[in-house]
Amino acid sequence: MQYGLYLAASGMMTGMHRLDVHANNLANVETVGFKLDVASPRQRDPARIEQRGSGVSANRMLEQLGGGVLMSQSRINFRQSTLEVTGNPLDVALQGTGFMVVRDGSGSNGDTLRFTRDGRLTLNKEGTLVQASSGKPVLDTRDRPITLLADLPVDIDTDGNVRQGGNLVTQIQLANIRDSSALRKRGDNLFSADAKTMTAKQPVTTAMFNQGAVERSGVDPVKTIMDVGRAERAVSGGARMISTYDELIGKTINTFGKVS
Repeated sequence: MQYGLYLAASGMMTGMHRLDVHANNLANVETVGFKLDVASPRQRDPARIEQRGSGVSANRMLEQLGGGVLMSQSRINFRQSTLEVTGNPLDVALQGTGFMVVRDGSGSNGDTLRFTRDGRLTLNKEGTLVQASSGKPVLDTRDRPITLLADLPVDIDTDGNVRQGGNLVTQIQLANIRDSSALRKRGDNLFSADAKTMTAKQPVTTAMFNQGAVERSGVDPVKTIMDVGRAERAVSGGARMISTYDELIGKTINTFGKVS
């Protein structure tokens, strides 16, 4: 009977994790360049298999029920989202695979490099091109901050070349890593991996910049609302099962645990 209690508890905890992931996605339905988190449940092996070699006794009947479920690490869906025209000359939307590169903190090593698809850019008081939401400097193809003149129009072509007054100033860096599944969210709509991986980033030439536009959030609001509802029902169902098993255990103890 306790085995069923453990299975119900694992299902409830999995549902709570899914609910957290889907709720966070829904909260970012209007966040520019946001990429969807995907909750990934997996089957848990029975205790005898999971703890192989530890002397756990087998119960073939219970093992037919399985070991419940667990959550794997959430994945990030980097699928291209739709573009929205803003008319702001410092807004850029990426179309295709790749990320702009910004620097988070001082130093020049891979620890400070971050990727982003949030193309809302602006100039700070020093004239440095920065990410509007975080103030972090956008880097050129040589990993240097980009400095522009505030009183001249800015033209950004599809390759990321930045011009002012008809003169080429620099090129916005567009990069990626070999295995994008290694990227993790770092807040402020930024992604990064370990320092060695970020240092080995590779230039991307198959994507385009679209000036005066931004990439919308990758969240489908209707589907995500349905995902939230399914996760809520899973949590409620697990709680009811736990309550039922608790009552059964109590009745068993009161019925068979009496001293005659």
